Amino acid sequence: MLELGCGRGEYTTRLSEIFPQKNFIGIDIKGARLWRGAKTATENKMPNVCFIRAQIQLLRHFFAAGEVSEIWLTFPDPQPQKSRERKRLTSPRFLEMYRNILISEGIIHLKTDNKPLFEYTIETAVSNNFILSCGTDDLYSSLLKKSVPDIQTKYENIFLKEGAAICYLKLISKK
Repeated sequence: MLELGCGRGEYTTRLSEIFPQKNFIGIDIKGARLWRGAKTATENKMPNVCFIRAQIQLLRHFFAAGEVSEIWLTFPDPQPQKSRERKRLTSPRFLEMYRNILISEGIIHLKTDNKPLFEYTIETAVSNNFILSCGTDDLYSSLLKKSVPDIQTKYENIFLKEGAAICYLKLISKK
């Protein structure tokens, strides 16, 4: 499982505790962010966790075709300007990159407080042959909250305190 743009690695480390039989890799470009997750994994002797400091565009250099079962995108920068659409982690170029490293019927999870990114991702994923397994524009008022791991990042907690609704999507890759 990959957490892309993992920041402090909250999802990576918590998921590794929930699913100790699986391996978890957090990827982020900023080393200072990764340090927190790596420190947590080291202090808690988590053998199924590692972190990679790299640009997400380089995924194909780290993972073979069909090597990854799940990808988590937790509160990515929504890149709201039209001119920055290619930088959105759910743009067609990234979705195709994910499809290449995912197993057949691999899963992509998205959590965001940004409703336009949520809506963009649905439209983009469906038009790029991903299956929308489930989704909600208000996770914590939805029945889906029972099926999503109860993990909240630092930023998610801030957004919730501000009264933001948290959107969630689960996409399935078609090969």
